Amino acid sequence: MKEKSYSEMMKSTVMKRIKAKESFVLDLYVDMLISEIQLNTKKEKLMAKIDKAIDDRDQPLFLSLTEELKVLNKQFGT
Repeated sequence: MKEKSYSEMMKSTVMKRIKAKESFVLDLYVDMLISEIQLNTKKEKLMAKIDKAIDDRDQPLFLSLTEELKVLNKQFGT
């Protein structure tokens, strides 16, 4: 069995760290993308409900839904 030299072990360790960082960044990007999709989906559904409340002239429901939209926008910083 061939033993690795010190420099080979160091290179291997550095490569593992680089791959771990890349993996972390990729996971972070995927999480951000999923959150953005969820936000957009919630907003679209809420906007459709708001439009329906306007069409139905349901002011209490409209006010409730717009407050929910404000909270959602605040939650996601938009």
